[in-house]
Amino acid sequence: MKTKAVRIHGKEDLRLEEFELPQIGEEEILARVVSDSICMSSFKAAEQGAAHKRVPDDVARNPTIIGHEFCGDILEVGAKWRDKFKPGLKFAIQPAMNYKGSLRAPGYSYRFAGGASTFVIIPNEVMETGCLLPYNSDTYFYGSLAEPMSCIVGAYHANYHTTSGSYVHDMGIREGGNAAILAGAGPMGLGAIDYAVHCDRKPALLAVTDIDDARLARAAEVLTVEEAAKHGVRLVYFNTSLSGAKEEILALTNGRGYDDVFVFAPVKPVVEFGDEILARDGCLNFFAGPLNPGFTAEFNFYNVHYGSTHIVGTSGGNTDDMLESISMMSEGTLNPSAMITHIGGLDAVIHTTLNLPKIPGGKKLIYTHIEMPLTALTEFEEKGKTNLLFERLDQSVKAHNNLWNAEAEKILLKHFGVIEN
Repeated sequence: MKTKAVRIHGKEDLRLEEFELPQIGEEEILARVVSDSICMSSFKAAEQGAAHKRVPDDVARNPTIIGHEFCGDILEVGAKWRDKFKPGLKFAIQPAMNYKGSLRAPGYSYRFAGGASTFVIIPNEVMETGCLLPYNSDTYFYGSLAEPMSCIVGAYHANYHTTSGSYVHDMGIREGGNAAILAGAGPMGLGAIDYAVHCDRKPALLAVTDIDDARLARAAEVLTVEEAAKHGVRLVYFNTSLSGAKEEILALTNGRGYDDVFVFAPVKPVVEFGDEILARDGCLNFFAGPLNPGFTAEFNFYNVHYGSTHIVGTSGGNTDDMLESISMMSEGTLNPSAMITHIGGLDAVIHTTLNLPKIPGGKKLIYTHIEMPLTALTEFEEKGKTNLLFERLDQSVKAHNNLWNAEAEKILLKHFGVIEN
């Protein structure tokens, strides 16, 4: 079977190529990829090439397929896995397998397994580690967003607080405490707000900061203060570019500070602001990974010693985190649609990946069996004046609070013949 895929050959060397997949072995699974969302981690891999920890040293000779936030359908199952997986089953993938201590992952390390493709061969280790996840939903894009949502879930679980008089840590955010998400009006920040409001371990106060009023206004429109209040969370959006920001955000806590602070941008002043607003025993989670391996910021070690403040860092979620994400999305508890701001086809992957930091907005969602330039949801109206497909997509998006949705996905996939009904 032929597949079409975007492969990495070296630093900033991505190529859309068509090639033959080998016959699957008895330990492998053949699958069709339908959707793949583009992650900043793929941009980092493209920037670094073989220097990236997950990209093989011989990638120039044996290029690998990029894309690790993908969802699709199982087509053929090798003998070893036929008791667990059947053709026709939808799947999502947890790429962080940690197989025998290796950093190898789909979307970085495999010649025949990555999301920026039409068809893939899923290797044995994905199933061995329980990272091929059955996915029961009428949408594909939720499956693609399950991986980034799992990173958020993992961050919330990774935070910890000390227990007075012992060395046992109380894992997770402080229930009923004060939490802040700094630089939190971007796509991952929106997911973090959604999870904080709807998870089973909620803060009483959630302060979300950014330096852009338009991003904050959109976040507040999608994830409202009123919805948070229904779930017992006082949600406050705050522009930290204003004078006296630190004093005002601390005033929300009556001067006590924040038990949990999540930093969603690898920016020195943002990290240091997070340190300054920590409460006693406060935990700062450095969520956003920097490109610069020498990235540093100052941290108050007087408070580390006398106030028990501390730092954690998380890079991705585990399989349990992803299963939790899928479960909450399937139940309708989480709606990560707010992350998505652009739609495109496989032909849009290279330019989008290499220029990702320069393209405004949130998640860029790719449907791999179609050809379409990367298009913002906000462009649908104008394009719809001369294109019936975009007219229908625009109507669907507007009917769902300007969010990508299951109906819009079906309209798109039926138009291109990817699905029949």
